[in-house]
Amino acid sequence: MKIPPLLAHTAVLLIVATLLAACGNQADTGVAPVEIAQDSSCALDGMLLADYPGPKAQIHYDGTPEPEFFCDTMEMFSLYLKPEQARKVKAIYVQDLDKTTWEAPKGAWIDAKAAFYVVGSKKRGAMGPTIPSFGTREGAQKFTESNGGKVYPFAQVTADMARLDGGALHDQRM
Repeated sequence: MKIPPLLAHTAVLLIVATLLAACGNQADTGVAPVEIAQDSSCALDGMLLADYPGPKAQIHYDGTPEPEFFCDTMEMFSLYLKPEQARKVKAIYVQDLDKTTWEAPKGAWIDAKAAFYVVGSKKRGAMGPTIPSFGTREGAQKFTESNGGKVYPFAQVTADMARLDGGALHDQRM
């Protein structure tokens, strides 16, 4: 039995599209974001996440049932981009400021690798300077109009942009 060329071509395209989608979509790992509870604390400094403004982040590592939370995206990037970071990351989520508020962010978790970030804004997060996260480039660009900074996709955020010496290392409240 001979398969018509159009049908064979369509089948191949569907298979390739499915495989490409699985490779590029972190949500396909089967790891869902975890909501912040009143007692959720930051992996780096133990601060209670719900007590502070600005977008939060979470990293899910292979072999670890619970994610590590971060009280801001600057801390997440600082850890994730360190050369000595060797643990296998299954998923990273950040809060989408297109869909939640700065003052009291709730839910709105998105794949960190698909988000857009504002580096160098005047807005401060839990530990001082932070890197606000948005689900759309347009949302990030609109944020820069009133808060300054420059928009970058995840892959273009560097370790130098995520230095903690302007925030956590000089926080007088701790």
